[in-house]
Amino acid sequence: MRLLVITYYWPPSGGPGVQRWLKTSIELIKKGIDLEVLTVDQKFATYPLLDPTLVTETKKIKVYKTYSANWFNSYQKITRRKEIPFSGFANQAGKPGPIQKLSRFIRGNFFLPDPRRSWNKYALEKAIDLHREHSYDAIITSGPPHSTHLIGKALKKKINCLWYADFRDPWTDIYYYKQFYPLFFAKLYDKKLEKSVLKESDGILTVSKDLIRILKNKEPEIEKDKFLEIPNGFDPEDFSKTKTTVKNKIFTLVYTGTLTLDYPLDLLYNSLEGIIEKKDDDFCLKIAGRPAKECVEYLTDLSNKHLNFQFESLGYISHKESVKLIESADSLLLLIPKIAENKGILTGKIFEYIGSGLPVWGFGPIDGDAQEILHKCEAGSLYETSGSAIKALEKQIEKRPRGAPKNLREKYTREGLAQKILNRILLDLKNPQ
Repeated sequence: MRLLVITYYWPPSGGPGVQRWLKTSIELIKKGIDLEVLTVDQKFATYPLLDPTLVTETKKIKVYKTYSANWFNSYQKITRRKEIPFSGFANQAGKPGPIQKLSRFIRGNFFLPDPRRSWNKYALEKAIDLHREHSYDAIITSGPPHSTHLIGKALKKKINCLWYADFRDPWTDIYYYKQFYPLFFAKLYDKKLEKSVLKESDGILTVSKDLIRILKNKEPEIEKDKFLEIPNGFDPEDFSKTKTTVKNKIFTLVYTGTLTLDYPLDLLYNSLEGIIEKKDDDFCLKIAGRPAKECVEYLTDLSNKHLNFQFESLGYISHKESVKLIESADSLLLLIPKIAENKGILTGKIFEYIGSGLPVWGFGPIDGDAQEILHKCEAGSLYETSGSAIKALEKQIEKRPRGAPKNLREKYTREGLAQKILNRILLDLKNPQ
């Protein structure tokens, strides 16, 4: 089988979106698939996060890179910012000023579906050339940026192969969509593009059951078997094979990833303060990633006021360093944003948390997909009130339990999820529509 994966984010870009197709591609190649990757040349890309350590994992993958125009240059000139915005604008603290509002408005109404669409023309030309040299049986486009799916849509009309659209996140339902201040015409156009991808693709991969529900409701006539749930998963090889359980001198809670003001920070603060007041024992919270400035300030102030609470903000670290940090914890903090349609949010970190074998504690919808997976794996639990969360964390501090047992977490390995994708493509090739 010949397979082409088209993705904007690729090493040296960092983040869970990169790891999803980097790791899955490696596993598919191990299974004998002739897989190639088409991405943007990093010299012309706009990555909010960088992780050069991931580059070494791409050596056995045939990767093609193309030029791309850079529409973010205009954004940076308007806002006078050197940084590219992160998901949910985590690196832009407080309420946006007039210039930020203007730049977001321009982005949300004139660069549709997103500014990285400037890559599409070059990616499409390269994909057609590659197919002419040695035809592909299937292509997979991964979004966000969801403009990448438009490459697949255009390719489908020009070449004879299967096309699968991989939705790592929602499109018009993403939690920060409203922060672009889209006008009616922009929303209408975005939804039209989204529906066209859902209708014209041969299959739709998503990270959760609830995201399948959200997308299917947009086009009810689409058969449910067109969708395939592929969570992000974890790679057992990322974790120490000879790891021994070593107790920290003080109980250590770890969080990795993005943390914006849309997350249930009030519940976290109340719970931490409740523990501080009830417990004389010291405990520590470490956050690695891009937490909102307001969050860092609050937790720093809390640690300054209470000698039995330590807080460390480590900033963005590489994936390898993130895994080491996770392994060093006694418990892992998971937070799901407080937004509409949050029941289907399955962040990449949840599966690495499960893969670590450590207990998970945090806040999110108790009837959501994340909670269901945590309970099935016996990995921990999410809460919606600080009272129940405090009791649960108190037990963890006292007993320091383990998390998901090995036999329950194995179903979320990258190897197993890659096999699900392969089985689906083989089935569709055998039984063309």
